[in-house]
Amino acid sequence: MRSRNDIVDVIGGYVRLTKKGSTYFGLCPFHNEKTGSFSVSPNKQMYYCFGCGAGGNVFTFLMQYENFTFSEAMQTLADRVGIELPQQEMTSVQKREADKRARLLEINKEAAKYFYSLLRSPRGEKAYQYFKKRELSDETMQKFGLGYSDQYSDDLYRYLKKKGYDDEILKESGLVSIDEVRGGHDKFWNRAMFPIMDVHNRVIGFGGRVMGDGEPKYLNSPETKIFDKSRNLYGLNIARSTRKSQLLLCEGYMDVIALHQAGFDNAVASLGTALTSGHANLLKRYTKEVYLTYDSDGAGVKAALRAIPLLKEVGIITKVINMRPYKDPDEFIKALGAEEYQKRIDGAENSFLFEIRILEESYDMNDPESKTAFYNEIAKKLLTFSEELERNNYIEAVADKYQIGFENLRRLVNNLAVGGGLVRERTPLKSGINENKKKEDGMKQSQKLLLTWLVNDTGLFETIKGLIKADDFTEELYHRVAEELFGQYERDKSVNPARIVSMFPEEEEQKEVAALFNARIHEVETKNDMDKALKETILRIKQNSIDYRTRHADPTDMNALMQIVEDKRALEKLEKMLQLMKTV
Repeated sequence: MRSRNDIVDVIGGYVRLTKKGSTYFGLCPFHNEKTGSFSVSPNKQMYYCFGCGAGGNVFTFLMQYENFTFSEAMQTLADRVGIELPQQEMTSVQKREADKRARLLEINKEAAKYFYSLLRSPRGEKAYQYFKKRELSDETMQKFGLGYSDQYSDDLYRYLKKKGYDDEILKESGLVSIDEVRGGHDKFWNRAMFPIMDVHNRVIGFGGRVMGDGEPKYLNSPETKIFDKSRNLYGLNIARSTRKSQLLLCEGYMDVIALHQAGFDNAVASLGTALTSGHANLLKRYTKEVYLTYDSDGAGVKAALRAIPLLKEVGIITKVINMRPYKDPDEFIKALGAEEYQKRIDGAENSFLFEIRILEESYDMNDPESKTAFYNEIAKKLLTFSEELERNNYIEAVADKYQIGFENLRRLVNNLAVGGGLVRERTPLKSGINENKKKEDGMKQSQKLLLTWLVNDTGLFETIKGLIKADDFTEELYHRVAEELFGQYERDKSVNPARIVSMFPEEEEQKEVAALFNARIHEVETKNDMDKALKETILRIKQNSIDYRTRHADPTDMNALMQIVEDKRALEKLEKMLQLMKTV
């Protein structure tokens, strides 16, 4: 099935790709970047980002991008080309992982149904009246699956145990905690419940608002195998189908629900966390415009200022809705209604001009020195526009608003540019993927390079025959990959790196395997350079292998000791070959 779903065609449906040589490149969908470091290789049937380290095969891509399980990715690809699912595609380990994810989704669905029924029973009267006081209709409560978690702290635990779920899987669900003293007890109790759904309408987590004076006031599910706060948005499962041209980005669940009830079916919110680049990339899939409708207080303004550059980096046009004198969309709708809110949408402020207006509050515009400093800060911000036409348009808009004079402001911007203002500091990746990647030691890099070269040129297997074997790769993961790679070549005289990725169920392992087949050495430019690099790499790997086996050898294993002696002789010959090459 994988061969029928060419990875370039599949990923090309999500990412704009440009062919360079035998490889395709584009902007990585998993982190923010302006230069395309995301590569897709039709020969390897793999993708890899040299910026953030995301990588894998066509299944991995769909699992990472669409938050699919392995079986769901397989089903999507099978449907795409109209074929029956081949059962052998999933290894036993992958099947266990897929079954676990499916089980966790089942548990969340059962919990959502239970909370939903409790809200509509006498036990849920307090939460039901809370929602009614917030002016939500029964229809809206049903649409969002709102519910109630009982006042007894082990109520859901006992319910799910009766359904046949064991403690181990319940603990992984994030809905239950288990300890020796208290036994099983619920994460959520005595709370109005908000089920969180992914874009495929599957319940992946919950938010809960305490009924009474307990703390914390709002509580969210912890991160699990199916719930990632930074890559999901509340209400997106409904908003993705809106016919409106923009999405409204709120701060809280109630804001989203109130807007939907008022007819704004394009409202979404982040899940109890600040907006991330993962959210920005998710939004980009569904819209070109986002209107921020955050709280109008200081915290809301700060949140908007943090969100604007993230949205801008992925190419989303951003505007800011003014809700004053009201705090949030929920209050605004209750006070003035949907028609007035639509007027605020129509009059939403350009995000750059919003940033300038907030910046102005830090300066005394009656003081000449402070005023000049403000203009200089404006000029610095205008330099963030790399396109001259766009920059001039903003210079004109700002000059007109603050009565600076277009030429005066343009001259100030140009003077800063000449002084180095156009050089922007490289910002760290915000994706969370391999952000803390440490500098690899030389031996790991050597083993990675050789694996990459073997995949790129299978003729090298004959070159290294008798010199390097799979056992010479001493890193555990690298050794497993090398065994499969060498085995593939021995059987078929060809290699299939995409299939090797599928051997590993964990996403982090898949990324690391993808990195093994995409190592780079920038100093190699000519064939002579490559020959030299290859021989030096073989030498390092063989020497390390001998050292490793010498340290771990059983003194009574004569066969192993004899093999080490033979390898040392081969290494001496290789060193002489390398020395001769250096003297040429």
